[in-house]
Amino acid sequence: MSSVNKKEIEKFSKMASEWWDPKGKFKPLHKFNPIRIKYIKENIIQNFKLKDNNIPLKGMNILDIGCGGGLLSEPMCRLGANVTGIDASMKNINIAKLHAKKDNLKINYLCSSPEKLKIKKKFDVILNMEIIEHVEDIQFFLNSCSELLKKNGVMFIATINKTLKSYIFAIVGAEYILRWLPIGTHEWEKFVKPKDLENILKHNNLSLNRLDGMNYNIIKDEWNVSKDLSVNYIAKFIKN
Repeated sequence: MSSVNKKEIEKFSKMASEWWDPKGKFKPLHKFNPIRIKYIKENIIQNFKLKDNNIPLKGMNILDIGCGGGLLSEPMCRLGANVTGIDASMKNINIAKLHAKKDNLKINYLCSSPEKLKIKKKFDVILNMEIIEHVEDIQFFLNSCSELLKKNGVMFIATINKTLKSYIFAIVGAEYILRWLPIGTHEWEKFVKPKDLENILKHNNLSLNRLDGMNYNIIKDEWNVSKDLSVNYIAKFIKN
């Protein structure tokens, strides 16, 4: 079996050169990045009882799955973590490697999917950010991810809820009206309800620790953590 959706990989490979352009096709992700970095950092510090200093994530082994060009891997590395970033697109990995080298960051980038990752160590933290709505088989994908996580480790999953509102906002609004994203970036059928996500991960000994909404304030042009789960949400799971 494979969690890789070849059509999705081709789609993102075609845009690979634009990963680090804040005004390009990944502009929404650049806007989204500060709030997700803050959320991940604060929750890791709280969970592992770390000191909130200049290098708060020092010693943490983090796996960034579907890392793209490294938009999240690089900040995690700067915060002190030992980062491995994997992506099924070789073009994405090459862009990520090039950018990290330019900034003298030591990140272990590999072209792989979680089920094919040949690595002995398990990770303290796994990041599945805006990736599960693009995989071939969510259950198989999450099963493979869970095997790479240490006992008492943390898995973060950010994705889009399967609601009428998410169809209107994330597809019709973001892709067709506002043109924030290329048309066809998302398929509503691949969106996942939080309860379904929780049920899949229960079978992998992961329990839901925290669930928050992520909402965009169009007036302030910024993202915020909220209680509204109807479109974007982020979940924190802990392995028992």
